[in-house]
Amino acid sequence: MSWVKNLVPVLTMLCCTTIANTASADSFDQDVSQFISDEGTIIYLGTGIVLPLLLDGKNGKNQSLRVVDSLGTSLLVCEGLKAVTDVQRPDSDERDSFPSCHATLAFTVATMQSEFQPKYTLLWYAGASVIAYSRVNLNRHRWTEVLAGAAIGYGIAKLELSQPNGLLLFPIIGSDNEGGTIVGLQMSKSF
Repeated sequence: MSWVKNLVPVLTMLCCTTIANTASADSFDQDVSQFISDEGTIIYLGTGIVLPLLLDGKNGKNQSLRVVDSLGTSLLVCEGLKAVTDVQRPDSDERDSFPSCHATLAFTVATMQSEFQPKYTLLWYAGASVIAYSRVNLNRHRWTEVLAGAAIGYGIAKLELSQPNGLLLFPIIGSDNEGGTIVGLQMSKSF
């Protein structure tokens, strides 16, 4: 069973990077980038959330919660910046290009998972890089936008990891007056 635990992240990341690297024809390249940008990103982020539950026993629940918390924080920061910066996308009249939230979220997961599973660091960052590249290849973002997104994701994940509890969410485990256990989540409201 332990070999399965070691194989899951390797196969997931190799699948994403191999598909991206084998693209040669323009239409195939665009199709691959579209897959990576859509379904591939969902698979990547989902793996980043679920994997600690499979690999890390008791710590897995807390690690998954921390990944969700860092993703939520990253998404709020990214969407806030999009609203404030009002940068036009390279492929349309939409004005929500800066920064790339795909890159932000992918690098958030890569940084969190690199802390929890250091032996897979290269694979996590390779997967995040392929997602960021797909956004440029699809002409949805410029390089500056994906690099800014990557930096934001990295920074928020490092901030999350430096805190004893989550940035937005942290678990509550206590007991009531009758000796029962209370389990829940508290949302932080301080900034």
